[in-house]
Amino acid sequence: MSTTAEQRIAERVILIRPTGFGFDPETADTNPFQVRISDRDLRAAAEAEFDGLLGALDRCGVGVTVLDPADQGAPNGVFPNNWFSTHADGTVMVYPMRTPSRRRERDREIDLVLEEHGFRVRRLVDLSSLELDDRYLEGTGSLVLDRQRHMAYACLSPRTSERGLIYWCVAMQGYPVPFTATMDGTLTGQPVYHTNVLMSVGERFAAVCLDAMPYPVDRDDVQAELERGGVEVVPISLDQMHAYVGNMLQLIGRDGARYIFLSGTAFNVLKPEQRSMLERHGQLVPVEVPTIEAVGGGSVRCMLAENFLPLRPRPA
Repeated sequence: MSTTAEQRIAERVILIRPTGFGFDPETADTNPFQVRISDRDLRAAAEAEFDGLLGALDRCGVGVTVLDPADQGAPNGVFPNNWFSTHADGTVMVYPMRTPSRRRERDREIDLVLEEHGFRVRRLVDLSSLELDDRYLEGTGSLVLDRQRHMAYACLSPRTSERGLIYWCVAMQGYPVPFTATMDGTLTGQPVYHTNVLMSVGERFAAVCLDAMPYPVDRDDVQAELERGGVEVVPISLDQMHAYVGNMLQLIGRDGARYIFLSGTAFNVLKPEQRSMLERHGQLVPVEVPTIEAVGGGSVRCMLAENFLPLRPRPA
């Protein structure tokens, strides 16, 4: 990762409205969370859930930028963290996506768009050409970053290639932590499609489903690396992973307060002791996104692209 110092958690986020929201058969083969639902009001329900998340962010004082989608009809456009990421040194990274439907989400002028919104972009790194070799890396879905320690955790899957991970680490001076994880924790199980389904790294905590890792060496390596980072490890079960508990995100709000955003689905399956552990690191903010979870196969964290870019100086 960049040699510029970078805090682990963001004070600002970027969201994209779900204008084309719907079931995507192209992504469903690798995402078992997706469910086809016949409902003419799907987009209206997704818009209402999106607005609910915006309201929760506003109440907590988290800075928000809402961008127009590059393709109004992209079914997964509400999950921008998969196609770009931002970094404190002014880097914007654009990612290789596995399916054509998701490639439609990318805005090739994202650097200019963010500049127009008042942020400073010093370089654009575009890894999307890796798609030509079937090498994919779907942003901070594929990567769970410890930005202070320059660590990139990655669950290898059809959407997360080791080659893509290495390219990212070369570009960003990062250290890769690849591992295997499956939906049922067995060697023959379906791979977990995105790393941020099973783990989240906050400022001083990490929620992780070690039970999804069939190889003991992976479980040991991931836990040891997290503990070396000085974070409190909050174990979650396979059932909780399936309820999106791993898909949470810690953010900084008004007056430096810490908040942990997660879905109502995830909040409702937390055990009392887990809630107590997490509440040491911030107020839990559950947001109801059942339509986006069921049809889109992603939850609250997937809807939030962290914004670490520096602000452009205002004219005198």
